[in-house]
Amino acid sequence: MKFQKKQKQDQRINAPFISWKVLLILYLILYCLIIAQYFIIKGLGENKGVMISVIVFYLFFTGLILTILFSVVQKQIYGKPLRMVAKAAKQVAEGDFSIRLSPIRKDGRKDEIEVLIEDFNTMARELQSTEILKNDFISNVSHELKSPLSVIQCYSMALKDPELDALRRKEYAGTVIRATQTLSRMISNILKLNKLENQEVRPVKHSYPIGEQLRRCALGYMSQWEEKGIDFTIDVEDIILCSDDDLLDIVWNNLISNAVKFTPKGGRIFLCSRKEKNKLTVKIEDNGPGIEKKQEAHIFDKFYQADESHASEGNGLGLALVKRVLEILGGEIRVESTPGKGTAFYVTLSVESFE
Repeated sequence: MKFQKKQKQDQRINAPFISWKVLLILYLILYCLIIAQYFIIKGLGENKGVMISVIVFYLFFTGLILTILFSVVQKQIYGKPLRMVAKAAKQVAEGDFSIRLSPIRKDGRKDEIEVLIEDFNTMARELQSTEILKNDFISNVSHELKSPLSVIQCYSMALKDPELDALRRKEYAGTVIRATQTLSRMISNILKLNKLENQEVRPVKHSYPIGEQLRRCALGYMSQWEEKGIDFTIDVEDIILCSDDDLLDIVWNNLISNAVKFTPKGGRIFLCSRKEKNKLTVKIEDNGPGIEKKQEAHIFDKFYQADESHASEGNGLGLALVKRVLEILGGEIRVESTPGKGTAFYVTLSVESFE
């Protein structure tokens, strides 16, 4: 016969559910009733008929008193906090995530009810945070979709002008094409991020030369860095990595494209990789405008852009994708930045990634 294992008590609970004061009062009342019964029986002497009637009545009266006492205790100890939690839960169900419950105990200790209240408040905070993120996501998606669509609409209408000369027509057509490419990239990134966040993605790992992959990704942006006159230095080790190269392509392409985008004309970018103690660290450094300290904590959030005016190209999804991919692959990413001097991203892949 199988028995269920006894569940361990929550380590946060450090107080009994019913206090010793309440128990002491109940014991005193019960003791007084017993003493009273003793003296009643003693006073009746040997009159058994009367004694039995009195005892029956007394037991009924005692049971009634105890029932009332336990009902009051239950209502105050069990009922009041549970009604409070139930009322708050109803408010949450109606969409009010700002509700918080105050502790019942005043001594700072926690019993089962206090832990329930603490967990309820944690749940409400998380739901409120999720609601804020959802609203921000909708707001940002609307903004990011509206910008390229407005450009497409405006320049498409301009292209209908029969008096438009060939040079300006070509220029307007190029603007429309770039806007559609921006829109396409954003939708593609949204779909990728949604898949990575909401589906169980199993990496397809195989051995391949990581140095070759890094060089290939960097060369994919050669035309852009040459156009800006950027000094792009590549110093990567030729080692074999066992990982999902398709997922890592997302990481390298986003980090390199960001470096090229934010590096000024005539600036420099440094891409290097080093293996130490079965860990690979890839560094991508630029001498762009850098990131303020208060912004560093948010750069991996969806749709977050340090440029709050959204004037720069991008939609704030690239680094969120990078973060999620590295979580799936068991890697890490950190950033070091000095405003006005540049930014360096460090990607570290764990020992399990090596062959």
